[in-house]
Amino acid sequence: MKIRDLFADVPDQRRRLMAKVKATGSKPEMLVRRATHRLGFRYRLHVRGLPGTPDLVFSRHKKAIFVHGCFWHRHTGCARATTPKAHAEYWQKKFEDNVQRDETSQAALEALGWRVLVVWECETKNLDCLSERLHTFLTG
Repeated sequence: MKIRDLFADVPDQRRRLMAKVKATGSKPEMLVRRATHRLGFRYRLHVRGLPGTPDLVFSRHKKAIFVHGCFWHRHTGCARATTPKAHAEYWQKKFEDNVQRDETSQAALEALGWRVLVVWECETKNLDCLSERLHTFLTG
């Protein structure tokens, strides 16, 4: 069965909503970028030459930041990491693949001598804590 057939019964409203999900430039990513810039750090965005294409790359410091959505990347214990009831098997496989890809990318970066920080979407709600966490990571 093709993916197209699997979602043939998905309502147009849901289809439009899912089409708005961005790969880059999401609100959580923009909050992390602004906070990092405010701290005085400069970075490169989405460096394709690195495993996993980190969202923010600090080449001089060999540090990378991934900004993960709690839903898509399965933030353990987070209320946003829900699983849709419709097509549950499809979603479960998709989420497992996402988590595996994240782990593989992070391990590959670390094997190359990079330090990696994952910032979860829900962590961007408290900007003071976010700034402190970013500062600790980038200066440590």
